[in-house]
Amino acid sequence: MRPVADNFDDNIFENTKMTFGEHLDELRATLIKSVLALVIGFLVALVFAGSIVEYVQTPLKAALTDYYRGIIRKEYRQILEQRRLEGAPVPKDLDAAAALMASQGLVPEEHYVDPREALEALAQAFPEAVDTSKLPDRDATEPIQRDRLMTLRMYHDLAVDPRVRVVGLSVQEPFGVFIKASLVVGALLASPFIFYFLWSFVGAGLYPHEKQYVHLFLPISLGLFLAGVMLAFFVVFRFVLAFLFQFYSWMGIDPDPRITDWLTFVLILPLGFGISFQLPLVMLFLERIGVFRVADYMGHWKIAVLVIFMLSMILTPSDPYSMMLMAAPLSLLYFSGVAMCKLMPRRGAVFERSPD
Repeated sequence: MRPVADNFDDNIFENTKMTFGEHLDELRATLIKSVLALVIGFLVALVFAGSIVEYVQTPLKAALTDYYRGIIRKEYRQILEQRRLEGAPVPKDLDAAAALMASQGLVPEEHYVDPREALEALAQAFPEAVDTSKLPDRDATEPIQRDRLMTLRMYHDLAVDPRVRVVGLSVQEPFGVFIKASLVVGALLASPFIFYFLWSFVGAGLYPHEKQYVHLFLPISLGLFLAGVMLAFFVVFRFVLAFLFQFYSWMGIDPDPRITDWLTFVLILPLGFGISFQLPLVMLFLERIGVFRVADYMGHWKIAVLVIFMLSMILTPSDPYSMMLMAAPLSLLYFSGVAMCKLMPRRGAVFERSPD
C-alpha cells in the first residue's frame, strides 16, 4: 500500500493555505457582514414588529385560557354540588356537566344585590311588569346589611377576562418589547445570510476537495435551524407552559405574566433548539474531514446521549418537559448523523490509499 499523494506535488495545496492574520481578516469580514445582515433584518422587522408581539402571545394566552378553564370547571362543580345539597335538580354526572359548562368559556361570578333596589330598577324599566306598592318600606338612612342582600350569579366571557391578558409593569416596557421583537424577527430574517457567511468563512480555510461540503451543508444547516425553532414554538411551548401552570394551580396562585419575561423566554428556547439541531451536520462535517470516524460515533454513543441530556438541561428552562422535548429529538439526530456519515455519497479524497 502506498499513498496516492506520493504521485502529487507536495505544494498542490500551497495556494489554499492562509496565514493566521488572513484568518483573522476573514473572520472580521464575516462578522461585519453578519452584523450588517442582522441590522437590515432588524430594520425590516420594525415594520411589522407590533403584529409579531401579538402573535407570540398566542401560546401564552392559550395556556392562560386552559388554566382558567380548569379553575372554572372546579367552580361549576362546586355550584352543581351546592345545588344538589339544596335539593335542586342537577345532572347525574357532575364532572361531565361541569366540563361542558366550562368549555363554553363563561366565567361565573357572584354579586350581592339589594332586592328592593333591584325591583325599583326593574320598575323604572318596566313599570307595567313590577308592582312596587307591596314592597316593605325601608329607612333610606339605614346602613346596608349583608344578611339582607341576595346573591346574584352573573357570567362573563373568558375571552374578555382581564386575567388572560399579558401585562406590562413599567412605562418604557412596550418600547423595550417592540425592540426585542424586532431583534428576534430580524435575526430569523437574516439567518440565511448569516449561515452563508459563517459557512463561507469555514470554507475559506478548507482545501478545494473539502469546499464541496460547504455548498451541501449550508441548506441543510439552515433547514435544521428552522426545524428546531418551529419545534420549540409550535410544540414545546405548549407542554412547558402546561407544566409550569400546574404549579400555580397546586399552590393556589393566579399567574400574571409580563410581556417582557415572556418575550425573553420566546427568544431563548427556540434559539437553543435551532442551534442544537445542527448536531448531525457537525457530525458529518467532522467525519468528512477526518476528525472522527463512524466507528468512533457508534463506539461512544452512550456517552454522547448522556452529554445530550446534560446540554438539554442547560439550554432549556428547569422543567422535565422541555428537557425531554429537546433531548429526545437530539438523540435521534445523533443517530441520524451517523446514518448521514454512512449513506451520503463521498467524493474520493486525495489521501485515500490504493493497492501497490
